[in-house]
Amino acid sequence: MFSPRRAARAWAVAAVASGLPSTLHALATGGDVLRATRAAGTLVPGRRDRPGLVAGVAAHLVVSAAWTAALAAVDRRHHLGALGGGAAGLVIAAFDLEVAGRRHPAIRSLPRLPQWLDHVAFGALVGALLSDRGARPRRS
Repeated sequence: MFSPRRAARAWAVAAVASGLPSTLHALATGGDVLRATRAAGTLVPGRRDRPGLVAGVAAHLVVSAAWTAALAAVDRRHHLGALGGGAAGLVIAAFDLEVAGRRHPAIRSLPRLPQWLDHVAFGALVGALLSDRGARPRRS
């Protein structure tokens, strides 16, 4: 059964935790751990060539909320779980990085594999957290 509370929790957790692969990659390679966040700022209208941290956080939260809503709609009819969510994350990555991201040089310049892994992690987390399994039954 769909739960707005569960969807909000899935969004919040996945929006924060799914950046772990690219963060670890940046730390391991001496890169900028906030580069991807600033690059997301170029998605804000009028900022295509102006990456920014605040705009990036806002854009990331809005995009994550939209994808969480889309996955929640799919999950209502076809239980995703972590595996299905991870597969959905691959589709989301293809769209975000290879279709929409092509128009944004800051996004296009990001290391690809860590970004793809972030998207898979996002989908897997959302799928797992939307799952009814492990949900506590309501007390009457």
